[in-house]
Amino acid sequence: MTRQVRFTAAVTHEDQWYVARCLEVDVASQGATIEEALANLREALELYFEDEPVPAVHDVITAPVQVQVA
Repeated sequence: MTRQVRFTAAVTHEDQWYVARCLEVDVASQGATIEEALANLREALELYFEDEPVPAVHDVITAPVQVQVA
């Protein structure tokens, strides 16, 4: 039996790649476009959960954080 689980991804642009990271699970992937990075992350998560249990997923609140640095 399969089911859909919604995760949150953060996407950053690093050099020539877009890097997509899952915020609930330590899984990341990359691609030449945002869409490709997200598709690759989706595939990486599906492969990850072939061997790992799916965690209880709670809503993630994303917010910018401003810090002072020297």
